[in-house]
Amino acid sequence: MSKETLGKLQHILKEARLMVYGQDDMLEAILAALVCEGHVLIEGMPGLGKTMSVSVMSQLCNLHFQRVQFTPDLLPSDLVGTMMYNQAKQEFTTKFGPIFAQIVLADEINRSPAKVQSALLEAMAEKQVTIGDKTHRLPTPFVVLATQNPIEQEGTYSLPEAQLDRFMMKVQVDYPSYEAEKSILQLKHEHMRLEPVLGATDLAAAKAAVEAVYADDKIKDVIVRMVHATRPGTPQFSKKREGLVVAGASPRASIWLYKLAKFRAFMEGRDFVTPEHVLSVVPAVLGHRVIPSYEAVLDKVNMRQVVKEMALSAL
Repeated sequence: MSKETLGKLQHILKEARLMVYGQDDMLEAILAALVCEGHVLIEGMPGLGKTMSVSVMSQLCNLHFQRVQFTPDLLPSDLVGTMMYNQAKQEFTTKFGPIFAQIVLADEINRSPAKVQSALLEAMAEKQVTIGDKTHRLPTPFVVLATQNPIEQEGTYSLPEAQLDRFMMKVQVDYPSYEAEKSILQLKHEHMRLEPVLGATDLAAAKAAVEAVYADDKIKDVIVRMVHATRPGTPQFSKKREGLVVAGASPRASIWLYKLAKFRAFMEGRDFVTPEHVLSVVPAVLGHRVIPSYEAVLDKVNMRQVVKEMALSAL
């Protein structure tokens, strides 16, 4: 285990916490996305520091950052780019959109229609985009950090299940504690200038170090059992939860549980994964992938709590 790499990751979180109070889980999720090269959906009420957290983390990382404000009139070409005709040269040239960045903040992602979501889907899934008849690779690392408001539904478009599945995890942001909110009042804007701590080389080293964390076959069995426990019709699915779930989590959930459990172990200074590391990321990884039934939606069932209970039953 590289103590130097771990020290840098812990340092970037320490620096970020000086700017963003009371949102430690969100900051760690953003760092996990950068190290594991996954995408994160951040859901929370307005004013909780979602956009600011992404901005602060981007300043602490020496990576190309772009912010895209998603609006109902946004077009796919505004996001990925388009072909433009050069009359002087009598030829078409490619104008690249803001998606060609290493960190992309998709602010209020659910405010744009399906055609924009489809354009983003290819980028998130394949790390490439098609402009005209040519396919262009996106830079490495490529991470989408999206935000959305959980209660304001007017003028919004629900994200399709296929796109939700592309997000490594969904983080739900709560109100800060009393002391954290008091500290926010003392924050001075002149302290917002941050020096980069990590670069692409550091993140590559961190990714290699996380992948080197040992996970026993028993841990892999636990992960697969947890995911199978969310799927109706499997032996691991509890009969008492019949009628709550329409469809369970995909194999992508198993992959991200495995990777994020290693990340959690690494951040604790461990060189092996425990079941507790897996359980700690279950709500964020499985909560948005399990599709609730119509009855469960009407009863306002907390799916994050349900998947945690499912995971515990699989141990």
